Amino acid sequence: MSVLDNFEQWKGFLGDRLEQAKQQGLNQQVISDVAYQIGDYLAKQVDPKNPEERLLSDLWSVADEQEQHAIANMMVKLVQKK
Repeated sequence: MSVLDNFEQWKGFLGDRLEQAKQQGLNQQVISDVAYQIGDYLAKQVDPKNPEERLLSDLWSVADEQEQHAIANMMVKLVQKK
C-alpha cells in the first residue's frame, strides 16, 4: 500500500517530513517552495488515489501560480504538528 492511497497516512507522512525539514534548519520560505514543487509534481505526474487527492488535483488544475502556492501553503499548515 502506498502512502498516497490513504489521505490520513499522506498527511502524516507530510507532517513527518515537515518536522524533519524544520529540524534541519529549513526556513518557512524554503518549505513553502518545496511544498509548491511537490504539489506541482503530484498534479502533473500522479493519479489521485482518493477523493481528497482528486479535489486537490482539481483545484490545482484551475488555479493560477499564486493560487497554487496558496494551496501548497495550506497543505503545510494542515499537516503541521501541534
